Amino acid sequence: MAVAAKGTEQCTIHIVDDDMSFRKAVARLLQAAGYQVHLYESATQLLENLPTPARGCILLDVQMPGLNGPQLQEALVRLGFELPIVFLTGHGDIPTSVRAIKAGAEEFLPKPASKKILLQAIERALQRYDGAHERNVRLSTLRARFSTLTPRER
Repeated sequence: MAVAAKGTEQCTIHIVDDDMSFRKAVARLLQAAGYQVHLYESATQLLENLPTPARGCILLDVQMPGLNGPQLQEALVRLGFELPIVFLTGHGDIPTSVRAIKAGAEEFLPKPASKKILLQAIERALQRYDGAHERNVRLSTLRARFSTLTPRER
């Protein structure tokens, strides 16, 4: 059995899927693994209630009424939103999966994904988030130091 990494209570997994029973089932699985979970029945609902930047990831369905998963991914990229995305879909195809991965998705999994595979994909997404966050902190520190230099020192 895959075990969630230390600090999962500080992680929030955002599940965006129009299938209520699927959302609830995955939420129970992730809560049992120690994650905090927020549920969204549509891509638009997530955009209207954009989560604060914090450690976590988005589990995203591809086909939903209105704004679909890849369209939400594009909107989040345009907004500079940096949570990694794991696609879970019952309607996946190769062109869609390639576009999603090229656009930065961590994983593209078929529904239903096994517990082990899903938890592993989430862990990879969280590691990706941690790496990006660490790089951003280092970059901010360097920028702050650079801004203290005199014009001559620059």
